[in-house]
Amino acid sequence: MSSHRVSPWLLEEDGPAAQAGRRQRQRYVTKVGKCQVNLGNIQDKKRFLSDIFTTIVDLKYRWFLFVFMMCYVVTWVVFGFIYFLDAWVRGDVWHQGDPEWQACIENVDGFVSALLLSVESQRTIGYGTRMVTANCAEGVILLIAQSIVGSMIDAMMVGCMFVKISRPKKRAQTLIFSKNCVISLRDEKLCLMFRVGDLRESHMVDAKIRAKLIKSRQTAEGEFIPLEQSELNLGYDTGEDRLFLVEPQIICHVINRHSPFWDMSAESLRREQFEIIIILEGIVEATGMTCQARTSYTEDEILWGYRFEPCMSLEKGAFQVDYSRFEMTFEVQTPVASAKELQELRELEQQEHSTLSLYWDQLVQPCALPGPGEDALLGMAVPARAPGEDALLGMAVPASTAQGGRDEPAQRDCPA
Repeated sequence: MSSHRVSPWLLEEDGPAAQAGRRQRQRYVTKVGKCQVNLGNIQDKKRFLSDIFTTIVDLKYRWFLFVFMMCYVVTWVVFGFIYFLDAWVRGDVWHQGDPEWQACIENVDGFVSALLLSVESQRTIGYGTRMVTANCAEGVILLIAQSIVGSMIDAMMVGCMFVKISRPKKRAQTLIFSKNCVISLRDEKLCLMFRVGDLRESHMVDAKIRAKLIKSRQTAEGEFIPLEQSELNLGYDTGEDRLFLVEPQIICHVINRHSPFWDMSAESLRREQFEIIIILEGIVEATGMTCQARTSYTEDEILWGYRFEPCMSLEKGAFQVDYSRFEMTFEVQTPVASAKELQELRELEQQEHSTLSLYWDQLVQPCALPGPGEDALLGMAVPARAPGEDALLGMAVPASTAQGGRDEPAQRDCPA
């Protein structure tokens, strides 16, 4: 039986489409920045309890609210049961309304009233009808313990609630990316470009951007590496990856010898399978917390031979950003060859131009011809020319030289 490896980039669809052999790409990161990676078979789950604060904050809202409420409800019920047990053991439950009885906990005649005492004590409500008196030491100790536990729960749960509401992840919703990448010439170099923008007037501080290429490959030894990550240079060596994001900016990746797209043409781009992950990081100006926004582009979301339309204009003494043109592109004349082929073609043209220039410089040497033996020193041979060729070149050659004589140093007239 033959076996084959299914690429992690492909996911078979359900239903009739799967029977027809159609397949759908599985993204590593969605367009809104959610990572499509599920962690499973984690054995040492006690590590999550050692960082209980982060564990609670990372919970979904429905589970977070459930934990939030249960922390209070459980403490109220536990301390209410202890209050009722103390009142029952001391006989306070059986001596309600007796003016001569020195009760430890007043007006507790059942579990419900003890539960109300627990809620009133922990939330510092204090209606005054139920209270712990000084007639028993255990009641005072119990009240102190509940106050301490309640303060700890307040500090933790209110802190978790504040952090979860103000998480910088929500700030990333107002950082937008263009839906497509474009490839076109910029300064005679092929460049991969996309656009980023910030919808808020409060800007990101120290914004940085980077890109990762996710692609599976097989090594020379036959090892299969699924979803290998490689870095795309967005200008970190020149500081261009640090953004002053007050208006939409076009981020450029120059396709050079160090780029993974160096030998990729417009035709080969359609046959490739990869994903580009864009990560934008910065500090939220309002809160001072670090925010990260992500998106991804697959090979079918890259437009070859297009540019982004400008979306800024000057109106009434200020620059106006038109976000309705944020996604707009227009087609430009772009070679379909790869950057490697374009570079080789330029080098070939430069080599041919240099050869022609050198040959022309040899033909129009300054007035004096080389003396005897100088040709050998220069390592060059004077080419024989056909009759009349010197006239076409605009040069006059003395008869002695034209006849091949070497008796006298020949002189050559310079072209006018």
